[in-house]
Amino acid sequence: MLPEEKLDQILSRFEFLEAQLAAGAEPAKIAQISREYSELKPVVSQIEAYRQARADLAEAGGWLADPEMKDLAEEEMPRLKARIPEMEQALRLALLPKDAADARPAILEIRPGTGGEEAALFAGDLLRMYQRYAEKRGWQFELMELSETELGGVKEAVARIEGEGVFARLKYESGVHRVQRVPETEAGGRIHTSAATVAVLPEAEAVDIDIPATEIRIDTMRASGAGGQHVNTTDSAVRITHIPTGIVVTSSEKSQHQNRANAMAVLRARLYEIERDRAASERAETRKSQVGSGDRSERIRTYNFPQGRLTDHRINLTIYALSQAMEGELDEVIDALIADDQAAKLAEMEG
Repeated sequence: MLPEEKLDQILSRFEFLEAQLAAGAEPAKIAQISREYSELKPVVSQIEAYRQARADLAEAGGWLADPEMKDLAEEEMPRLKARIPEMEQALRLALLPKDAADARPAILEIRPGTGGEEAALFAGDLLRMYQRYAEKRGWQFELMELSETELGGVKEAVARIEGEGVFARLKYESGVHRVQRVPETEAGGRIHTSAATVAVLPEAEAVDIDIPATEIRIDTMRASGAGGQHVNTTDSAVRITHIPTGIVVTSSEKSQHQNRANAMAVLRARLYEIERDRAASERAETRKSQVGSGDRSERIRTYNFPQGRLTDHRINLTIYALSQAMEGELDEVIDALIADDQAAKLAEMEG
């Protein structure tokens, strides 16, 4: 049974927000009130439907004593008894604490790990995988930075992805992705193991993270490096160093003005993520090990090409559909990660 007091609190809050909007809230507050109102509206609809179903069940129970209504009651009651637990579960999920960053665009960063050129080639494969996934979901995928090797591998890739539920779904991708396959550079046919790191950060706005000009150093430089379609195309690459943390970000994709904007966006996202990690650690030390923690040093997934197998180690999920996953069909894995995370949060809330 759901806590009725909690449901009443949500309904009261919704009515208060509705009254504020009707009365014409202050312009400074209207956006925040509208956002909260929109978030609560579907939950309120679920609460009302749940309570109506329970009232209908109670009413049908009363019909059993009426010979004229008994048949209708016996027909309705099994349907309602089956539906109410499903509605309860849906409401429990709706009442879980929301990650404020879930609705934000995401900054995706991919870099090769151990494995030399093969790791760089795998990093390129991951970049294409996420690009195809974004296309399938109708998201906008903007490449902000791309540094390539002579063989077409990726030394570093940074992209901005915007659309409905982007960070809510992609946040589970942060970590070390390991690949097992025969590299194109291997003449002897031996299977190699290499890795690439993926970081998915919620995009931060200037109001989220204030970066004083005194805390950054901006250098303009000529883009350089071997190979790659985006190399040697501009003399206006920008490097920004955040002095307090030592974080360095670069952008060499477009005009100097655009490069500066891109680099600042990535820097804000990284600093915002540091703040989120600190707050999460303070709230609950135990949640560090749970799915979606975003620990970039954790080996989260293995892509085994000879066996066509993808394994997510956090939830012990193995699927034999690796080629489809590399084409951007990731929903099966991501849906399983979300379900596992929700189950953990439910256990924590009800424990």
